[in-house]
Amino acid sequence: MTPSARIQAAIDLLDAIIASARDGGPAADTLIARYFKERRYAGSRDRRAVRDHVYDAIRRAAERPETGREAMIGVAQERPEIAALFDGSVHAPLPIEPGETGAEAGAVPGWLQPLLAAPVEQDALLGRAPVDLRVNRLKATPADVALLLADAAPIAGLPDALRLPEGSPIEQNEAWKAGRVEVQDAGSQWIAAACGAQPGMTVVDLCAGAGGKTLALAAAMAGQGRLLAADTIRSRLARLEPRAERAGATFIETLLLDQAHEARGLAPVQGQADVVLVDAPCSGTGTWRRNPEARWRLTQARLDRLVAEQARILDFAAPLLAPDGVLVYATCALTDREGRDQVDAFLSRHAGWTAEPIDLSVGRRHGEGLLLTPGHDGSDGFYFARLKRGA
Repeated sequence: MTPSARIQAAIDLLDAIIASARDGGPAADTLIARYFKERRYAGSRDRRAVRDHVYDAIRRAAERPETGREAMIGVAQERPEIAALFDGSVHAPLPIEPGETGAEAGAVPGWLQPLLAAPVEQDALLGRAPVDLRVNRLKATPADVALLLADAAPIAGLPDALRLPEGSPIEQNEAWKAGRVEVQDAGSQWIAAACGAQPGMTVVDLCAGAGGKTLALAAAMAGQGRLLAADTIRSRLARLEPRAERAGATFIETLLLDQAHEARGLAPVQGQADVVLVDAPCSGTGTWRRNPEARWRLTQARLDRLVAEQARILDFAAPLLAPDGVLVYATCALTDREGRDQVDAFLSRHAGWTAEPIDLSVGRRHGEGLLLTPGHDGSDGFYFARLKRGA
């Protein structure tokens, strides 16, 4: 592909991504993979260059553009070398017309800015994320893994964490294939640490998804005790079994719940759990480094639905705790409605519950919990709190 043809390919992909964001379709990375699966003539350098163009345009535009051309012209207006590739040659975009403008630049959609937690450094939300790893103590030690990953650096405050440069192909490394490491952002690892899971406990990961935090809890429990991973989406939960097998965490139980009837499915463990983790569905505003087009999908109505769902989940999670048990509430979101305010509302609804301090050398105290942000902590953005049931 010529450099100009790469720009046109990026525009075509951006058109598909914009339409998918508007209609609730597949994410950008899925659409890019499909695009190149159908165009085998594109070499690895072509694919990398087109992908970079696409994500440069996505990161630049806070609001969803109307077209891919508008998104790409926004980049061209700031980079003359890109503007020169709008040359009208074969497979290239037409020249930029006088007065033709690109998408407006910005980090956060205007309607969302006043809803973000006050300490959030907005410009850092769209930086490129590194590859963070968690060493799986069921199979290895950090010293063992460091021998296989020469580029890995430790992460302060997380003894089992290592960090690789952005884009590192970890799944080709023997450490990953053998289950000695899992890809897991540092923020997620801190949330697992805040749970305080120990061998012999009964622990429930209530919104387990594909089980990233479940596996971290399994390692903390040294494979001893009862660990239940629950979710309402079968396809997500199905991804945990092969991951658990690779990690040597075969003691994990899985439970598929019927949405809107979760309490019925969880009745056998009511009042028994030492720890319940609620990593709730959320806006994902803390993960924009990895999914920048998520800004184009989020609406006020969707945020309202998520806030209501988070409160509902917390309310059916609370009865699962044994006396003195701990509920850890977490979201990869940076709006106060999903974090600080959600925790305050839970405590006002549930007598006998208190918030506990979280003893971690990271984040900033925000309300009753901790706020992690890319700018301050170098991780994805998270809010989490430890809520204790009275005796």
